[in-house]
Amino acid sequence: MIFSSLIFLYLFLPLCLICYAAVKSIRDRNIVLVIFSLLFYAWGEPTRIIYLLLSAAVNYVCGLGCASTRGQGMRKASLAFSLVYNIGMIGVFKYSGFLMENINALFGTGFPVPHIVQMVGISFYTFQVMSYVIDCYWETVEPQRSPLRFLLYVCLFPQLIAGPIVRYRTIAEEIGSRATTLEDLSSGLTRFVVGLAKKVILADQLYRIVDDFLGGDLDTLSIAGTWYGVIVYSLYIYFDFSGYSDMAIGLGRLFGFHFDENFRHPFLCKDITEFWQRWHISLGSFFRDYLLPLPVFGIRNKYLSLGLVWLCTGIWHGASWNYILWGLYYGLFILIETRIGKKKMRRIPLWLRHVYNKLVIIIGFGIFYFEDTAKLGLFFRNISLFNANGFLSQTEQMSAANNLFLLIAAVICTFPLLELPARIAQRSPAARTAVSVTGTVLCAALLVLSSILLVDATTQPFLYYRF
Repeated sequence: MIFSSLIFLYLFLPLCLICYAAVKSIRDRNIVLVIFSLLFYAWGEPTRIIYLLLSAAVNYVCGLGCASTRGQGMRKASLAFSLVYNIGMIGVFKYSGFLMENINALFGTGFPVPHIVQMVGISFYTFQVMSYVIDCYWETVEPQRSPLRFLLYVCLFPQLIAGPIVRYRTIAEEIGSRATTLEDLSSGLTRFVVGLAKKVILADQLYRIVDDFLGGDLDTLSIAGTWYGVIVYSLYIYFDFSGYSDMAIGLGRLFGFHFDENFRHPFLCKDITEFWQRWHISLGSFFRDYLLPLPVFGIRNKYLSLGLVWLCTGIWHGASWNYILWGLYYGLFILIETRIGKKKMRRIPLWLRHVYNKLVIIIGFGIFYFEDTAKLGLFFRNISLFNANGFLSQTEQMSAANNLFLLIAAVICTFPLLELPARIAQRSPAARTAVSVTGTVLCAALLVLSSILLVDATTQPFLYYRF
């Protein structure tokens, strides 16, 4: 099940909210959320719920083991078992086929390549439980002794499938005690509808352009056509993923949970380091807190650790060489910026920094898109002067003209537009009322428009469901 579907919007979510409001105790409300979360995850493929429950059980026990009073040995064993189990599960479901293909190619062997269906959201909920167990070992959180509350943390449906990666410490208190205020309801519904509009009105429409240009025959694309396709793809992936994060954060607010932000207008960045402080924040903070401090081959060196972080960032996104290249690509630019230093970076003219980082980001998304290495090579050829198809063709001119309003709206919506109403509302009570009424009308209009677009439409799944 996905958020941007009519069955979720007009059946699953209303029914969940009604059942949640019908019970009063926090324990009963947690039970309601657990039941609906498991139903949400099992929708369409019930067997995958087994692995989710197994992951919850293993890490629940390991969390308790990390707080054991039986000595350091028990604590270390619990942490080690959790890490081996979690990384092993991701390895089996996500990377076993890729690994065997490369072993066969490298050594000329003929080992059978496993074709295992990847568990949806496994990278997200596995990283969540790993962060919980590590925090228990570091004694930065108290282990959760209630199996029900821990299961709720693992399977809470707003962020289960595609994040953000919610740390246990963020919602530990709210799992045991929370209340949904009118402010939560208003803010949550607004955030959810904005995220839905990002997905349905912007991302899904932008994807059609991407598919036309990058999903077809690259041999016929001009230089401008290739750049046009990858620029639109950059906008698509932003609205698709940030739209999901907005919907997740909004849904969390409806049930009294306050998740951390996952995006902060990343295209406004002035350099690549800042881009990754604004993009997929929960993943970046996970690697920063849990992987960056580790010694590499027994050596504590910030550059080796940085390389490991970006190698793992690439691998996390998928079992394909282009993701590994993508991670190392960003790692290289962050290494360069680190060597230059923040003070010297600020001396570079601002316009030049914007041009530099936008080129790096757009080319990076091109690497991210093409899992086929042959097509990736064609992409690099096409964006250069070695493209024999010329600079500009009528195809991209017609596409840009036909989708002009969509493209303008997409670019405008990368800016922090929602901060403007908040500033206006602070001026006076009348301004606050006007902003509230206008916001309600606009949200209703966005919901209606999104619903209309979803009728008889082939819904494009959220891209990060794959990861």
